[in-house]
Amino acid sequence: MPARTPPAPKTSVAVTTTTKAATINDIARLAGVSKKTVSRIINHSPLVRPDTRDKVEALMREVGYVPDPMARGLAFRKSFLIGMVYDNPTAQFIVNMQYGALDAIRNSGFELVVHPCDSRSPNYIDGVRRFVQQQKLHGVMLVPRVSEDQALADMLAEVGCRYTRIAAVALDEPARMVVTHDRDGAAEAADYLQTLGHRDIALIAGPGGYRSALERTAGFVEALAQRGIELPKSRIIEAGYTFESGVAAAEKLLAGKRRPTAIFCGNDEMAAGVYRVALRAGINIPRQLSVIGYDDSPLASRLWPPLTSVRRGTRDTGRIAAAMLLQDSAEAASALSLHSVHPHLVVRDSCQPPG
Repeated sequence: MPARTPPAPKTSVAVTTTTKAATINDIARLAGVSKKTVSRIINHSPLVRPDTRDKVEALMREVGYVPDPMARGLAFRKSFLIGMVYDNPTAQFIVNMQYGALDAIRNSGFELVVHPCDSRSPNYIDGVRRFVQQQKLHGVMLVPRVSEDQALADMLAEVGCRYTRIAAVALDEPARMVVTHDRDGAAEAADYLQTLGHRDIALIAGPGGYRSALERTAGFVEALAQRGIELPKSRIIEAGYTFESGVAAAEKLLAGKRRPTAIFCGNDEMAAGVYRVALRAGINIPRQLSVIGYDDSPLASRLWPPLTSVRRGTRDTGRIAAAMLLQDSAEAASALSLHSVHPHLVVRDSCQPPG
């Protein structure tokens, strides 16, 4: 009896694509279907039989095929890219905003691309225009402070690019706005310090060119005034939303004999600067000095003592702004109410009644 020929070893189809990334043409050839069928499956069309969809999707997973957003945009005459434009000195704020945007677009087929810029540069709007047109963006998230620039918003409208603006107050139509109500958050911080019994209070404000800084300053000062506490100009120092600027401002406030008993800072980075100066000067937080920040970033719970801070919901804000861009154009245009993220104070261990 002649010996049986052993069966040929099974070969994964992925072997055929190890030399280069698989393309949509490879998937169609290996699955024995048309390129149009593969495209329909990628874009979740109902015009495909379930057994065919299952076979093609299994093959795409096996060979590690990932659709190219730019190629999809060309095929469907629209882009599958969402842009995020920002000019903000606080790295954690930007990271949290990106996390929120990614939450919104997960499993949607869209991808996020970011564009840092310097809004003080005279040609930064031209740079954003090139970014939008070269990437053929579906839409753009505008993050403070560039979101506060009406000329930038006008340019995007001119080139026909959808956008959402994140700002402390409403600056545009409801379909384009996510409002963060910074004035209310700062007022809550003022109420808390007043309730503890503080009357000699100082403020380290953000840069005057930022609407968020103006709103937080106004909210804090007005809330204290309503309770009969005047904040003199000597107790208000403008800083730059950075750790280093917080150190410089705290050195001015804590150098004299008559120190404030409490300091409210426009963000957590500047509050960390106050911690450093207080430690160097032997000033105990909170026994001799109460400190409140704004943002409730991860830094707030890592400082010692943990920092009381106004939570602004940055990740939620990014998620809402990105999700608005994914809405149907007609649905978005019909929006009548503003999208809002309301801040609230998170009390930790950095404040107590004045000694």
